[in-house]
Amino acid sequence: MLGDAAEAEDVTQETFLRAWKALPTWEPRAKFSTWLHRVALNLCYDRLRKRREVTMEHLPERTDPAMTPAELLDQSQRVRAVEDAISHLPERQAAALTLCALQGHSQAEAADIMDVSVEALESLLARARRTLRASLLERAAS
Repeated sequence: MLGDAAEAEDVTQETFLRAWKALPTWEPRAKFSTWLHRVALNLCYDRLRKRREVTMEHLPERTDPAMTPAELLDQSQRVRAVEDAISHLPERQAAALTLCALQGHSQAEAADIMDVSVEALESLLARARRTLRASLLERAAS
C-alpha cells in the first residue's frame, strides 16, 4: 500500500509497538490477526494522508525466462502502468484491491480488516476494478 519498503517496515514496527502497548487492555471482539491488520491499515492510511501521493514501487513481476528483451520491456511497462493506475485510485478502493488481489485475503477477511461489510467491500472492489480498467484502456488508446 505504501510503495516503499522502508516506510512499510516503519509501519510494521509501529503496528507491533501499538499492539504490545494495547495488549493488556485488548478485548477479543475479533480475531487478533484481523485487529492487527486493522491497526496496520490505519497507520498506512495516516501515512498516505500525510503524503497524499501513493506510489507502488514494485508489483510482483512474473517473468518467463524464455521472454525476449522486447517482451520483458513490454511487461515492465504494463506493470508500471498498473502501479500508476492503482496509485490514483481513492485510498479505500486501493486498500480493498491491495488486500484481496495483491495480499490474497478473502473478501470476508478484507472486510473485517477495513471494518466494512462484505457487501461494501465488494462494492469497493467493483469500483476499483472499473476505474482501473478504464484508466488502463485510456492509456492504451493514447
